[in-house]
Amino acid sequence: MKVVTIVGARPQFIKVAPVSRWLRLHCKEIVVHTGQHYDDLLSGIFFRELEIPAPDYNLEVGSASHGRQTGEMLTGVEEVLLKERPDWVVVYGDTNSTLAGALAAAKLDIPVAHVEAGLRSYNRKMPEEINRVLTDHLSSLLFCPTETAVKNLTQEGIIQGVYQVGDVMYDVALWGLEVAERKSTILKTLNVDAGRYLLTTIHRPSNTDEPDNLAAIMSALNETAETVIFPAHPRTQKAFNHWQIHPNSNVRLIDPISYLDMLVLEKNARMILTDSGGVQKEAYILGIPCVTLREETEWIETVEAGWNVLVGASRERILEAVKNFRPAVPRSPLFGDGNASQRIVEILIREGTR
Repeated sequence: MKVVTIVGARPQFIKVAPVSRWLRLHCKEIVVHTGQHYDDLLSGIFFRELEIPAPDYNLEVGSASHGRQTGEMLTGVEEVLLKERPDWVVVYGDTNSTLAGALAAAKLDIPVAHVEAGLRSYNRKMPEEINRVLTDHLSSLLFCPTETAVKNLTQEGIIQGVYQVGDVMYDVALWGLEVAERKSTILKTLNVDAGRYLLTTIHRPSNTDEPDNLAAIMSALNETAETVIFPAHPRTQKAFNHWQIHPNSNVRLIDPISYLDMLVLEKNARMILTDSGGVQKEAYILGIPCVTLREETEWIETVEAGWNVLVGASRERILEAVKNFRPAVPRSPLFGDGNASQRIVEILIREGTR
């Protein structure tokens, strides 16, 4: 059986790693990198560190508006699929690469498998939400990480081909944390002690492209009087420069870091502040309180479990959470047992031989 895997952005490289290991034991896998993330700090280092095979195709689409970027991806993916004629196309998450891969496959009558299906923030202003919804409605197999994701699909009338398999990011975190604790020197490099800093990531357009939101978040970080480690996405760095928003000395802006270094920083932070869905989830997996810089989240289970709080871009709410938010109950196992990747491949093979 031949499978074409479509990836393009940092979160997808993380998710594909454990699935690819299982796929290559049983199938021929062709990896297509759209080039959505192309900087080595956001792309190449993840392939090397997570032991992902080098892409068979790199479309090198790069940055552009949503429409242009998705259109160029669609053209490039279609050409690959016409050449390779796979039995399945596998897409991950909610980026433009996800939608382009699913749409190209569906128009060629190639079945689509969506890993991390069923997530909903119910905010259609988020490009990711549009990508999620459309991809789910184009897919033949929908691999859901949680029971909530299954329920979301049921509410939209999607009940065929739906499987609750657990979360592949939990799989890779279990593998990665053991490796990271042996190899990473990030705490020493940054000269910070475990439990003595906050960790922040910001990259969503609702924050980076809105100067009032970005300024409010930075104002809160400046006022925390704690060390804040802030790996800054290139879009975020550009926004700080454009809007002339500057950190105080307690906020340490650094370049994007590798997955293993990020795991170590997450595990040893006192608290994580983020607008990233993946980082919210990793915070929960690692047992670190999370403050989400959005008004909604696709990972509502982490909020309901009491380990994540939504504060938007409000300076006052951020400062209140940093000062007073503490999880009151132990964590429950929300994201499976670490075997989601194996289940996905087993189902793909079973469905592919029918």
